[in-house]
Amino acid sequence: MLPSVTWLRAEKSGDVIVDIHVVPNATQTQAQGLHDGALRVRLHAPPVDGKANLALVAWLATSLGVAKNQVTLVRGQTSKRKQLRVSALAAKAAAWDCLKP
Repeated sequence: MLPSVTWLRAEKSGDVIVDIHVVPNATQTQAQGLHDGALRVRLHAPPVDGKANLALVAWLATSLGVAKNQVTLVRGQTSKRKQLRVSALAAKAAAWDCLKP
């Protein structure tokens, strides 16, 4: 069941869009509150050559307990504000409560 929070949005297809505000170069990767309606995530990875994007996708997939190929970055490749899509099949089985800041 998808929690009712501002940073999660279900699409008609069943996919789920996750709005994230990224803070790179943190000491550890973790969710830390909200920022303008998006989930703030502190990433250990540097924002160089897409490393932060890859680390964010891997962190979200691991946190939700789904495969990495079920999570894709759809917007914000070079921005701190990002949108990730969790596929409908993975969204049904995902552990959404693990993301609460």
